[in-house]
Amino acid sequence: MISKEMAETLNKQMNIELFSAHMYLVMSSCCNELGLKGAANWYFVQYREEMIHVIKFYTYLTDQGVVISIPARNAVPSSYSSLLEMVTMTLDHEQMITSCINNLIEQAVKEKDHATQIFLQWFVTEQIEEENNDRDLLAKLKLVGDNGYGLLMIDREMGQRVFVAPAGAVLAV
Repeated sequence: MISKEMAETLNKQMNIELFSAHMYLVMSSCCNELGLKGAANWYFVQYREEMIHVIKFYTYLTDQGVVISIPARNAVPSSYSSLLEMVTMTLDHEQMITSCINNLIEQAVKEKDHATQIFLQWFVTEQIEEENNDRDLLAKLKLVGDNGYGLLMIDREMGQRVFVAPAGAVLAV
């Protein structure tokens, strides 16, 4: 049985994941506006991955008998000056998510909530991958600087990203 405190904290995290999805959807649109179709694709894939995270939290909470809530949130930023700015913000955001997941794990350990600890392990692994991908992309963007050809090469590479739903993912509720 999940505690009320754990349920509330997981529900808050689900809402942070929803904010992340919305942020990445807006970034995808901004990349389209900048003519960076590959980056737009990369961020749209990121959006879809975040929606899987939302669904995972939703499913876990409802399986635990928790009624979720989705409070109003602040608007997602919708203006970015460059792909470098977006990727920098993406890495910062994913590092914040990692911190949140770590705090959730600590709470689950403190409460001796083994089921939630097991549930959260997937997110621990996911965050390692997220941050690594973002760091690699940021390093490439810094390397090419203002070189348009380099940016186009990175954009082309970003366009190759394909959404792959995790094994066993529930895609609809």
